[in-house]
Amino acid sequence: MFYEAGKQNTMRTLELAFNAAKQQEISHLVIASTVGDTARAALKMVDHSNMKLVVITHAANFRAGTAQEFNADLREEIENAGHYVHSGVHVLCGLGRAIKSKMGWSEEELVASTLRILGQGMKVCIEIAAIATDAGMVPHPGKVISVAGTGYGADTACVISTAPSSRFFDLKVHDVITKPYVF
Repeated sequence: MFYEAGKQNTMRTLELAFNAAKQQEISHLVIASTVGDTARAALKMVDHSNMKLVVITHAANFRAGTAQEFNADLREEIENAGHYVHSGVHVLCGLGRAIKSKMGWSEEELVASTLRILGQGMKVCIEIAAIATDAGMVPHPGKVISVAGTGYGADTACVISTAPSSRFFDLKVHDVITKPYVF
């Protein structure tokens, strides 16, 4: 466990996640990556292994004025190496955010805020496991190692049983490999 959240924990988080995947014979590493820094580090780590890397990015236009934040050359490199990159609507965002902006709240925002009790990284780890399942990029049923962070970089990793967003509450967090104490 890290004391403070942040990108300074990225390499150690990835090492812990990779080692847990090997020990538990989990074949898919699901990584949240906004611009590509965490994905680039993860790609180097899974090189010459049997592990499949699944990178979940922000959807296009997630932030005003940005068509796509993720590095296009890195996307191509990851895909050419036989791994996946998915840019799509986030399970706890999308339509729910539009409803919240008009109505003041949404069910998705309620779930997201509840998960943030455990930290932003935990919320994202759970969310990207569902996104990867929806996209057909991870086994279902099955287990994945999910890695995310608070802001940029990675500081949280956990073992999750997959489920699609339509059965979001069937997702199970079996093990918290690491997360920050202060977030």
